[in-house]
Amino acid sequence: MAGFVAVHTGAGNSIDETKYQRVIKEACLRATDILRNGGSAVDACEAAIVRLENCGYTNAGYGSNLCMDGSVQCDAAIMDGSTLNFGACTNVSRVKNPIQLARRICDAQSSPQLLERIPPMILAGTGAERYADEVGCSLVDPAVLISSKATFQFNHYKSKYDLVVNSRMGKSAAEEPVVVPEPGNEVELAAALDTVGAVCVDGAGNTAAGCSSGGILLKVPGRVGQAATYGAGCWATDTDELAIATCTTGNGEYLMKTLLAREICHGAFSSDCAVTSLHRTFKQKFLDSPLLPRQQDLYAGALTLLYYPGQSSGEVMWSHTTQSFCVGYMATNQRVPKFVHSPLPTYSVPGRSCVVNGHNFHLRI
Repeated sequence: MAGFVAVHTGAGNSIDETKYQRVIKEACLRATDILRNGGSAVDACEAAIVRLENCGYTNAGYGSNLCMDGSVQCDAAIMDGSTLNFGACTNVSRVKNPIQLARRICDAQSSPQLLERIPPMILAGTGAERYADEVGCSLVDPAVLISSKATFQFNHYKSKYDLVVNSRMGKSAAEEPVVVPEPGNEVELAAALDTVGAVCVDGAGNTAAGCSSGGILLKVPGRVGQAATYGAGCWATDTDELAIATCTTGNGEYLMKTLLAREICHGAFSSDCAVTSLHRTFKQKFLDSPLLPRQQDLYAGALTLLYYPGQSSGEVMWSHTTQSFCVGYMATNQRVPKFVHSPLPTYSVPGRSCVVNGHNFHLRI
């Protein structure tokens, strides 16, 4: 069977790409192996993200960023382009691989429930964890998901946050800090936006997209991010002329306000050029969006797959407003995956301009 997969480890402003090369390639290999053995695009997308969640370097699953109180809370979502089913979970602390729970929720959209109840599309917190246990997802102690990297980053930024808040509020270090926005910290924290995602097409021409994230470092406990938000973190839709899937990363609240994943896919259907479409969507629907603050740098990245069934060919595109973006891709007819570290051009301003690049592929059985 044929197929193609692409994955990313997040768009950011100070990325050490050497940390991500191996896990990106391993995720591609795992997904293409599933496709070669007849697995679906959703199967491959889920498997790729599981590998990214387990590596410890990314902000997803094991290694996720910690909340303001030091807890870990994860989000994930997956969408099936052939059925348009979507499933997501948010604020889960005990699910080893949140993307697996999102997949179970997505699949259940097609299963009728007693008394004509509508299956849930998004589950949160302890309710999501109970459901995960019922459907066979692996549950762990929350401490198992906290890596040494996440602990170090939390201690570093939390101490800086407390110093700033205490000085501004005239409080001693011994008193409880007040949670208020801190622009200076936002600039530093925006350096690492390593949410993960994957897009895939299988031999039948069906697509899938998924994403997983621990959210922004020092987030308010209970915060829901774009990785669990319908239309913001991932989107996939298949037609006879074009099948498209995308997943996003960046400033979660801004991605949610603009529903960037959905806008990217909708924009592709009204353009003959993927590069032009992505540039236009990022410019009109994100950077110049009236929904977003003009004075802020706007950070986002998207990994997009476009497949043309009539030609058995497609394009994988990566676009971002951050200084860099790490992606990888592989077709089932390739021996090794391709890793790409995409930089923003030196003449471009991070958070204010966008770069789009990509690669063509052809599916051969």
